Amino acid sequence: MPSPRIEHVNVTVRDPQRTSRLMTDLFGWPIRWQGPARDGGLSIHVGTAQQYIALYTGAGVAYTADDFAKGRPLNHIGVEVDDLDATEARVVAAGLTPFSHGDYEPGRRFYFLDPDGIEYEVVSYA
Repeated sequence: MPSPRIEHVNVTVRDPQRTSRLMTDLFGWPIRWQGPARDGGLSIHVGTAQQYIALYTGAGVAYTADDFAKGRPLNHIGVEVDDLDATEARVVAAGLTPFSHGDYEPGRRFYFLDPDGIEYEVVSYA
């Protein structure tokens, strides 16, 4: 039997356009699809042909910071890159702050928060 894999993760964000531009700028991912979503919302799928993040927002919803509190239930989204330093430079250029740098098996990593406070772990096994 083939190994299962995660095909996508669907996360709620305040502004899917803003977050999809950030993902495109930081990771070079194209927008795979965008359009209407459940309950009159909007969804933008950004990623590769095999895996992506679905960015969703509801229609007329007033999200608060509490809606994006770390660990409710998402702790972070992990993204593997080939060039950690170049990606970190793009994160900084986007006005975001990398933190918790680590260099331990099996790779190097850092974290950052997007404008909604969603945490990303960027890791390289190169």
